[in-house]
Amino acid sequence: MRCLHKKRRLNARLRYLDSPAGRAALKEQGVTARTIRSWMKGKSTPTKANRERIDSAYWGRRRENLIRSGWLKRHLDNDGRGRRMEIYPVDQSQVPAERFRPTLQQRSITVRYIWGDLVDAWAAQDAGTVDEIWDDVISDLDSDYNAYAHVSSVGIGA
Repeated sequence: MRCLHKKRRLNARLRYLDSPAGRAALKEQGVTARTIRSWMKGKSTPTKANRERIDSAYWGRRRENLIRSGWLKRHLDNDGRGRRMEIYPVDQSQVPAERFRPTLQQRSITVRYIWGDLVDAWAAQDAGTVDEIWDDVISDLDSDYNAYAHVSSVGIGA
């Protein structure tokens, strides 16, 4: 069953990338046109390294398409109601005991009005602007502000 799932996922990604822009994204990842044709015809199966290239090209195209269409901004803005953001603190398993903060836990906050600027900064890979927006978001956490300046991940209740 697991093998079938992987095959379906691979086929779905290859179908998604079966366009001039998708093939260009694969080419940027170092995949030749001949190799792409072989995969599309089912004559060969990508190696693990090539599956990673396919994933990278796929997620790059998905990101570009979601941003270009404007769907991501509209979805996250939610008609001005915003979206719930879950904030996961850094993994402290390797932190020395004297610096360990036992009170850090997952937090959740509804975020409004920043999504357009955040998506634009993310699309432009502008880490400085993303950091400024993050500072604005966590300032609403009041006394926990410094504890969440660096986090392991953020989830969006979409």
